[in-house]
Amino acid sequence: MELTASQLASIVNGTVEGDENVKVSTFARIEEGHEGALSFLANPKYTHYIYSTDSSVVLVKRDFVAEHPVKATMIRVDDPYATVARLLEMVTEMSKVEKIGIETPSFISEGVEVPADAYIGAFAYIGKGVKLAPGVKIYPQVYIGDGCEVGEGTILYSGVKVYQACKIGKKCILHSGAVIGADGFGFAPVEGGYEKIPQTGNVVIEDDVEIGANTTIDRAMMGATRICSGTKLDNLIQIAHNCSVGSNTVMAAQVGIAGSAKVGANCMIGGQVGLVGHITVADGTQIGAQSGVNKGTKPGDRIMGAPAVEMGEYARSLVYVKKLGSLYERVKELEKKIK
Repeated sequence: MELTASQLASIVNGTVEGDENVKVSTFARIEEGHEGALSFLANPKYTHYIYSTDSSVVLVKRDFVAEHPVKATMIRVDDPYATVARLLEMVTEMSKVEKIGIETPSFISEGVEVPADAYIGAFAYIGKGVKLAPGVKIYPQVYIGDGCEVGEGTILYSGVKVYQACKIGKKCILHSGAVIGADGFGFAPVEGGYEKIPQTGNVVIEDDVEIGANTTIDRAMMGATRICSGTKLDNLIQIAHNCSVGSNTVMAAQVGIAGSAKVGANCMIGGQVGLVGHITVADGTQIGAQSGVNKGTKPGDRIMGAPAVEMGEYARSLVYVKKLGSLYERVKELEKKIK
């Protein structure tokens, strides 16, 4: 579909600066722009590209000030990143092929009701007592164990495994390889080894949650491991038994959370962060990548490092570490003079 800058601006509630009749029909990153492409500038690190990009239109913030001539037409909006996300979502919805029906071979246990607008892909397995809401999409090779519930409009992509009695809310997306409800890592030391502790709980995933590929969420020993509404989890994340993650929290890849840890709402957790068990991360906490968190936080804390400390303190410690080499040489020289 082709749109003029003027038409696009009316859709995103933006202001055109430049040729309002120039047309775009695709998206491109600003550094890879070409004629007919729409790009955006959200990160200041990419500002220099706006002066050389070949994109026809670039979304910029309303207060952006160009220091050099810009040949592309600019559309000023409140938030370029959020705006392009909405546009991409619109395009995706318009081009999406709606999957409906039951493919064969697949196995659906007796008594399971499949809504008329649902999709069950080939080689999927649906266990006894499973409840499927309208609009669910179960892609090929998905396993849904006995007694599970899948909410309205939820998508389970190929290879997702959902163990027995787990509950998934509305409009969730689970990407390939995600495992929901495997046993928590519970073992009691006994003479000669370890005795497995039965994991009798389940996993509850609330509405509008997205879970990345090969992410695992373990079932609770008792009660539920809970992922609250609006949370977004990246690929390769491990969430252990009896943890809870608050609403609208985001985690990047390879985060590991030990058992019974509680993560609050609206937190932002960078890649490869590790949390010890039985701590509480307060609402609004931000944790930098590769941090090791061994104690709870206060609301709005910004921490980093291993063990994690306040980000300003961490930055200062890095400066000190960089100076250790020269400090060592100075001490050696002073020792020689003293002798």
